[in-house]
Amino acid sequence: MNQSILIVEDEEKIARLLEIELEFEGYQVVKEKNGIDGLETYCKGKWDLVLLDIMIPGLSGTQLLQRIRKNDANVPVILLTAKSSIADKVEGLDLGANDYITKPFVIEELLARVRAALRVGAAKDTAPQTADAWLSAGDLRLHEGTREILRGEHSVELTPREFDLLVHLLRHQRQVLSREQLLVNVWGMDYVGDTNVVDVYIRYVRNKIDPTRQLPELIHTVRGIGYVLKESL
Repeated sequence: MNQSILIVEDEEKIARLLEIELEFEGYQVVKEKNGIDGLETYCKGKWDLVLLDIMIPGLSGTQLLQRIRKNDANVPVILLTAKSSIADKVEGLDLGANDYITKPFVIEELLARVRAALRVGAAKDTAPQTADAWLSAGDLRLHEGTREILRGEHSVELTPREFDLLVHLLRHQRQVLSREQLLVNVWGMDYVGDTNVVDVYIRYVRNKIDPTRQLPELIHTVRGIGYVLKESL
């Protein structure tokens, strides 16, 4: 069965280009021009991927992304926008987007990111679920099914992206992971690009699992390489 992609983009030329290229690649494509129609169409179907412009009429792209994430934590969402600052990227990713591509873009790069996001989405759909899927390191415990996180006796609240990052670090304890590896495996990006967003999210997670900075450090920086999660150096 062909994979289905919803495009929500108000620039007709861009939407038409995406439709032509994606259909040529074998995907089933539906287009909408504003956030309200995009939300209605999203709710009526089952989608393998959503391509979402941020600056659209009706509901904004970020508002639509928030509605989507309340319904489905796994469907891949790629944001399309003219905004290119790190702050803009972090905001979109923090709301649950899988990737972020700025306009103007090279269609071959966008198609590569679509393929990468679809692979990540398929992996989440087929991942085996266990009744007691706890991951732990020291006094930190995380349950993948319920998304419960405990540091000692205290509950920790993470955004979807922070949660995915911590899960990946816990699954690869004592393994030094480069920023590029984290981008590929957590964000689903298929390229070596700006890795600053990884540093930002590592800082977010560190602050949330140890807001007082008095507990034993778990996420360590390996200078010049990346990060490793382990109980002690």
